[in-house]
Amino acid sequence: MYIGRFVVVGPTVGAYRVSSRSFPNREIVRRGENTLTVGPTADAEPTDNPYVSYNCVRVAGGEGRRAAVLGNGSHVDPVAEKYDRGYPARDALAEALLALDYEKDDYDTPRVAGVVDGDTGYVGVVRRDALLVREADEPHLVATYEEDEPRPVEFEPTTAAAAARTAYGLDFEHAVCAAGVRVGEGNVELAVENGESG
Repeated sequence: MYIGRFVVVGPTVGAYRVSSRSFPNREIVRRGENTLTVGPTADAEPTDNPYVSYNCVRVAGGEGRRAAVLGNGSHVDPVAEKYDRGYPARDALAEALLALDYEKDDYDTPRVAGVVDGDTGYVGVVRRDALLVREADEPHLVATYEEDEPRPVEFEPTTAAAAARTAYGLDFEHAVCAAGVRVGEGNVELAVENGESG
């Protein structure tokens, strides 16, 4: 089954996976200590599509309050910025998703996102017909297609690297790359799985 891009969010771990039929030549790269970015590989065809490159993970918060924000587009940055300013995770997620709305492409692609803060997590989606934000006291998945309402899912990795590998290996079609996060004890761990391209 093809579900497109998706996030999995639990209290301490999370993951984001790019699954794509249209733009498979992408990878996730680390930009500094606190950001992971999706972008084209060196052999990718040039495109002016604004939804191909974006920050998919940002570390947010400060001393004593750290979180990882994950998502499928430009809304990741404003969620992280609101969290930096002291917004509760749920409110940061809901406000940014509502403000940016679904993607105005040929498919009205939903925006999916999550916040992992070590104690709990939140997962959300904004679709053409709804804005949904759920607390994730157990792992929840939401995707751009088919699985576009947050639901509990089995997801048991304990490190960022294992989260990235597990998300990449989930039995959904057209895996391209994945990112994993683990939040705990004041620190945030990030990892990347680029499959065959990396």
